[in-house]
Amino acid sequence: MQKYTVVVCDHIHEAGLKMLQEDENINFIMAADVDKKELVETIIPQADVAITRSSTDVDEFFIEHATNMKAIVRAGVGVDNVNIPECSKKGIIVMNVPTANTIAAVELTMTHMLSCMRMFPYSHDHLKNQRIWKREKWYGYELKGKKLGIIGFGNIGSRVAKRAKAFEMDIVAYDPYINPSKVTDLEMTYTKNFDDILACDVITIHTPKNQETINIIDKEEVAKMKDGVVLVNCARGGLYNEDALYDGLKSGKIRFAGIDVFVKEPAINNKLLDLDNIVVSPHLGANTYESQYNIGTQAAGNAIAAAKGIAYPNAMNLPIDESKIPPFVKPFLEMGQKIGFLESQINKSKIVSIKVKGQGDIANYIDSLATFVTVGALSHSTESINYVNADFVAKEKGIEVESVNLGDSEVYKNLITVKITTNEGTTSVSATIFEDGLQRIVATDGFDIEFPVKGDIIFFKNSDVPGVIGSVGTILANNNVNISDFSLARNEQSEALAVILVDNAVNDTTLSELASLDACISVNYARL
Repeated sequence: MQKYTVVVCDHIHEAGLKMLQEDENINFIMAADVDKKELVETIIPQADVAITRSSTDVDEFFIEHATNMKAIVRAGVGVDNVNIPECSKKGIIVMNVPTANTIAAVELTMTHMLSCMRMFPYSHDHLKNQRIWKREKWYGYELKGKKLGIIGFGNIGSRVAKRAKAFEMDIVAYDPYINPSKVTDLEMTYTKNFDDILACDVITIHTPKNQETINIIDKEEVAKMKDGVVLVNCARGGLYNEDALYDGLKSGKIRFAGIDVFVKEPAINNKLLDLDNIVVSPHLGANTYESQYNIGTQAAGNAIAAAKGIAYPNAMNLPIDESKIPPFVKPFLEMGQKIGFLESQINKSKIVSIKVKGQGDIANYIDSLATFVTVGALSHSTESINYVNADFVAKEKGIEVESVNLGDSEVYKNLITVKITTNEGTTSVSATIFEDGLQRIVATDGFDIEFPVKGDIIFFKNSDVPGVIGSVGTILANNNVNISDFSLARNEQSEALAVILVDNAVNDTTLSELASLDACISVNYARL
């Protein structure tokens, strides 16, 4: 059995550590308390995948020693401490966990917004610590009827908007990288004019930190704001220029600010702390128990998938320019890689050709999709394959990779079909992603059958005769294999296909017993 080494460089939730410990294909090294120099020089060279947080810099020194590394998982959203260009040069895929702390960040933003409007921390201190009861000192403002400007309308910004709307605020959103309908469908205002944001009563920001967004609010922008504006930043330090923020707060132009993030952290000596019209917190955006659980388990799951070559969820250095693709494309790319990996397990012979067909809007990105499918299909046989070298590796192995745009689908909005031919046969799988984001296979090898693209899966093909389902169920029960989902389809050749999702790994003995049934034509097993 092949083992993959995953090194955890910084502390993550114990549930994530348990996932790594319990996977029989993973050699797990916990190195969060190891000196960083020792970590890089002695442990990182062993790693197939590393999980990091903000305490470990993935710099040139780190990357130089990552001689066997396939991927790095940043357990969190920000990748400020990861040298992505250098990782790309070495063929190392960089992933993050962008949605694990979404709700925590959203709720912290609302906390700061309400605290600013009602000066809650100050009134609390007045009574609790100073023991002064002076109600007339603490007149605040209501959120109802105020205009909220949201810079960045992604996972966090859009959810802040929905919660603010429940407070009966008027929402104005600025995000040049989204379809305006994402805002207008919620009966909110979308603007391309940044001055519309500056005219709001309350402004909050939810963007990544890059050259475009650093100091997006500076002295010039503050000067354009209405007197008494409230600013909130729970995203990244430096999106609001701290000097401009300080001057605006001190002059009263900015009535109040709620700040969770700073340019330099720990921010114990930041001059903003000297002001009495600011609410601060020490970078708590992800500091909930639920968020830490999500970050730990998602990071561990991503690391396991990357180590095995199943998928590279949320990869930051894809072989495509993400700013030029719609959001719906990326999940299809990830699903395509899973399908390639799935088919390589069903048909374990030497691959001769890979044909990827697309229907609907996804067909416009069929070449990129073919790259992802190739990575998944060859990950069993080629340890060093990644998005960067996939085409080269396929050519070197004499594998023909073909991508075909079939135009629109009559049934599905988007549909991909992956056909893999080996020297012993052919497999074909068609799949789509529904509106709820659920990835589903909808056909395989001529059978119209629907099941999710995940988990432990048994493919049992048989002559369509009575009693087969009962016999299959009995064998699985006798081997302590629990069925979580059972899908069945027939074809015109009097054959049936059962796709059985199970809760635990299936051993060779169980598969042999299934294969020994008189009606069995073939039985295959795959793990995603």
